[in-house]
Amino acid sequence: MSSMKPIYVIGHRNPDTDTICSAIAYAALKRAGGEDAVAARTGPVNAETKYALEYFGAEAPMFLSDLYPRVKDIMLTNDTVVRETDTLHYLGEVMQKNALRSVPVTDAEGILAGIVTVSDLAQRYFEEINMQNLDKAGVTLRAVISITESKVLVPEDEKALVQGTVRIVSGSRHTVEKLIHPGDVVLVGEGRYESMMEILQHNISCLIITDEGKVADDVLKKAKKNHILVARTPYDAYTAARLINQCVPVGYIMKKNMISFEMQQLLSDIKGTIASTNFRNYPVVENGRLIGLVSRDNLMVPEPERVILVDHNERGQAIEGIENARIVEIIDHHRLGGMQTGEPIYIREEPVGCTATIIANMYWQNEVEISPTIAGLLLSAIISDTVLFKSPTCTAYDTKTAERLAALAGVKMVQYGMDMLKAGSGIGTMSPMEIAKKDMKEFQFGDYHVLISQISVMGYEEVMKLKEQLLESMTAVCEQKGFDLSLLMVTNILEESTELLYVGSPKTLIGDAFQKNAAGNAIFLPGVMSRKKQIVPPLSEAVRQLQL
Repeated sequence: MSSMKPIYVIGHRNPDTDTICSAIAYAALKRAGGEDAVAARTGPVNAETKYALEYFGAEAPMFLSDLYPRVKDIMLTNDTVVRETDTLHYLGEVMQKNALRSVPVTDAEGILAGIVTVSDLAQRYFEEINMQNLDKAGVTLRAVISITESKVLVPEDEKALVQGTVRIVSGSRHTVEKLIHPGDVVLVGEGRYESMMEILQHNISCLIITDEGKVADDVLKKAKKNHILVARTPYDAYTAARLINQCVPVGYIMKKNMISFEMQQLLSDIKGTIASTNFRNYPVVENGRLIGLVSRDNLMVPEPERVILVDHNERGQAIEGIENARIVEIIDHHRLGGMQTGEPIYIREEPVGCTATIIANMYWQNEVEISPTIAGLLLSAIISDTVLFKSPTCTAYDTKTAERLAALAGVKMVQYGMDMLKAGSGIGTMSPMEIAKKDMKEFQFGDYHVLISQISVMGYEEVMKLKEQLLESMTAVCEQKGFDLSLLMVTNILEESTELLYVGSPKTLIGDAFQKNAAGNAIFLPGVMSRKKQIVPPLSEAVRQLQL
């Protein structure tokens, strides 16, 4: 199973353009090298990224909510299934042939109807010591004829349901009167002429002559007159009776209120259910349709997903459940955030303005051709992260790389960059809560847990008129997530400055970091555009000084 799993190339939570485009480009580079790599994302695509994807005709990466083990990771394919209309005889053959202790039961459309176990079948066989009442069991005359391998001597409607009990007649006429009831299936041996004639007076469902016995013409004539099916079987009476009891439909004995799971359920959520029940197998369904099984014998932690992290390396910024995954590579341009792995891995960290810069040059270093689409996406990421080369994080390496990519993508770099940034600026229909969470990242500064979000605008007015609502939303996020501080960078692209909103405590940390009066909930930071280079380092230093 492990060889079938892809490697997910995935960026941080609340993905931005660099995260999305770098994941797509690096997955393509890995595939060019023979790896089964798939680009993934952990959140929605923002307006800026959507513009880039649509402009260059690229699909958004697949969405992954988390990497926790799920039912789908241990699900077994199910090649053996019975229909609720199949007979117990057929069920027994299936179980014996495949050495099964339980079998899912479906209807004619493949919808899960129940499950039947070997104990259910054993119980039914045990009950065969007594002749079974077939009324309401859904047994047809055709099924009786088929399972006893009988030859029909007097035909009637074989689709009709048996409405009585299986009876074996071996006594006198007086015994027949007391034993036989309307709707019964009656088994009788050769030479019992009087018994046969008496039996046909009782409106039975079917008369079966056992041991290939002969039947008098008078008996056949009377059966035809009374519309009673007559057949002859090669089996003796007791063998035939046992076989008839086995033509009961599976649906008659199956458990209908069974426990089933869905593919996306977490293993942690189903373990308790399995531990508290005694079934060996549990059906897995999708929209009611049976698609597989979970075996209690196979309830082990599956082989972890393999992931490549791009544009981040801190656990707090990674996809939920990253602790369950096997990190195989990290490609990033941020500070090292203490991510631990169980084995040595390939890491490429460079002090550049964008992860896409690193990835583009990996293409060239490995002599892999960059398509116009991939070139356009990598260019978009660099423009976004460097704010069209205005951010202090931008290096000459970023600019040179972007120029080469623009030529490959066939676009005018500055004009395209302005159009893309405009598409992503402003708030559109975003709610205050959505703005407060825009491009949100989590950081640990000493003992303090801090959230830092960022939104790019062409002017402050549209966002700042929502200041009070934004502060309320930031406070709510801070409380929900258990963080000490929540910061929102409202970055003006044209003016190259940031209005920094903040809630939580200690506010003195903000004042110490930026040498400003932080008594309120906002400070203006001229020339500040980069979270990585102009917000995170001063906060980190302020905490270090505070804890000396």
